[in-house]
Amino acid sequence: MKEPRLYTTSADYAYQEIRHRIISKELKPGQRLPEVNIAVQMGVSRTPVREALRRLSSEGLVIIIPNSGARLAAPTSREIEDTFMVRDQLEVLAVRLAAGRITERHLRRLEEALIQEIKASEDKDLENYLEANEIFHKTVADASGNRILAEYVDNILTRTNAYLVFYNPFYELSYHSSIDYHRGLLNALRQNDEGKSAELLKDYLKSSLESLKMPEK
Repeated sequence: MKEPRLYTTSADYAYQEIRHRIISKELKPGQRLPEVNIAVQMGVSRTPVREALRRLSSEGLVIIIPNSGARLAAPTSREIEDTFMVRDQLEVLAVRLAAGRITERHLRRLEEALIQEIKASEDKDLENYLEANEIFHKTVADASGNRILAEYVDNILTRTNAYLVFYNPFYELSYHSSIDYHRGLLNALRQNDEGKSAELLKDYLKSSLESLKMPEK
């Protein structure tokens, strides 16, 4: 059983609740998100809702259109493919650097993220699954020792995680192949095997893209 969420502000409450509705697929790509309606439903003013929508916009989950309002993002197939192409270039560079520089601290963090990912998969908990996935890849990027590269990886992860929310058939699957890829990548990094690490990461990203139920072009 999950611990109840703790909110520090009304904006944090609005952000967490809207994000939960998106991840649980209560809301659909392209759906309008009227501030007034959301504020009434949540019992808060429009200001924290507006702040929450801006935060979700920075994560690629919401689009804010001037003089029109907010709506859930609806990325195209071309946008998704282009983003994964960029992610491939950034993360392969990061993992090649990480293979020669990774520390025990990083390896322990990867092990913890993998355990969290396995449990989230078993529990069909998409929020925790995405969190574990993000921690794993951010840790690899951090292990590269290149702070600028790690920042770019962080940004691209936010975008691709949004695509997983919208188009990954997470709730329909009994097992997630990302677990096998991450386990293999952890072992390759532990052995400082640059070539194997890069190969596994490229295969993982290709598999992730292919798993998406892409919108029609």
